[in-house]
Amino acid sequence: MEFLIPFIFGMLLGSFLNVVILRLPKDESVVFGSSHCPTCKNELKPWHNIPLFSWLFLRGKCAFCNTKISPQYPIVELLSGLIVLALSIKFGFNFPMILIAFSFLTLLALSMIDFRYKMVPDSLNLLALTFAIFGAWSISGIAINFQNAMLFAGGFTLLRFSISYMLTSSAHRHAKKTITPWTKNYHTYPFIEAMGEGDIMVAATMGALLGVQLTLVAIFFSALLALPVMLFVMRGSKEEQRVPFVPFLAMATFIVYMYDSPILAYIEANY
Repeated sequence: MEFLIPFIFGMLLGSFLNVVILRLPKDESVVFGSSHCPTCKNELKPWHNIPLFSWLFLRGKCAFCNTKISPQYPIVELLSGLIVLALSIKFGFNFPMILIAFSFLTLLALSMIDFRYKMVPDSLNLLALTFAIFGAWSISGIAINFQNAMLFAGGFTLLRFSISYMLTSSAHRHAKKTITPWTKNYHTYPFIEAMGEGDIMVAATMGALLGVQLTLVAIFFSALLALPVMLFVMRGSKEEQRVPFVPFLAMATFIVYMYDSPILAYIEANY
């Protein structure tokens, strides 16, 4: 029973996350408007909204039109339950832990939206950062979280500017070789963005959650997680080669957060 309550609490939050993931990219209200089937538009009954179990009992199909329900719904609900459960085992079921859980669940929603739509809503990014900063045990902890968030936000902004400048300059030099009298007064090269603004905000959230040393570990680990996927899609079209990076940042952040003590012990022993 001690661990059942946080698991159920997490799944309930995951059910709401599904609403956010579905409606926010469409600019729809996540509060008003009852849940309904996106195909037949019939309003769902209360027993159709039981996290995880409703999808299993309905065999993954709408109760009205028999349309298949995306497995995203039970996956998000299950992951949300497991995230809250893991955090409650590590820290206990208390208010600071709930704020940290809210931050990770918001990162989960961001990951699903980035994976599905290749967009990162600013509203969710700011919410994840706010929860991460205030998920401390003291006023001084909140100040340190804010400091680390600003440090990585600034660092990623500088990195983005530097790499974007180098890539754009390279494209400029290449374009000069093909300039003609008709195009000499026009820019024939694009401005190349090295990373999105959403990644900068996620980096700030990572800094608030993990601190300086562990955030650097998480960034390196996220690159390792993303590497096999990037190698796999390299043969595809340009659109297929656009790999959403937020899911890997979020995944690495949670893993490093859960194993922070052994990672820090290893760093202190070897460096």
